[in-house]
Amino acid sequence: MDRETKQTRMQAFEAQCREQGVRLTFQRRVILEAALDLDDHPTADRVFETVAKRTPGVSRTTVYRTLETLVRMDVITKAPHPSSVARYDPRLETHHHLICQHCDEVFDISDARLDALPVPDTSALGFEVLDVRVQIRGVCRRCRASKEKTS
Repeated sequence: MDRETKQTRMQAFEAQCREQGVRLTFQRRVILEAALDLDDHPTADRVFETVAKRTPGVSRTTVYRTLETLVRMDVITKAPHPSSVARYDPRLETHHHLICQHCDEVFDISDARLDALPVPDTSALGFEVLDVRVQIRGVCRRCRASKEKTS
């Protein structure tokens, strides 16, 4: 994320905290900054490692809880992932994900055709669709190249 976009997002977060009466702590700022800097859909542990380098003494629990608070506030999202480890995504605009089945990397993909997929009627289930994101699984370039070298 470029510096200007990051600064805009941080200012919007600060304003949102004031509007919603949420305490704007130093830890929340640092954790959000780390999530915005790590554009590869980091795990909470990866965010923790980054934050711990910048702010020694911050606990892993604080990072985990703060990430979940940021998700509930719609400041970041959770990237859907087939593993049990949550991945966090700083991109809020509509986009989709490619997931490598070998290395678990998540890649962003934007495609108007995916954005235009019809949303099924879920009213009979009492379910209100708020967002649609497509997840495409496969094998990334790096894993394919690695496999070709060993073959």
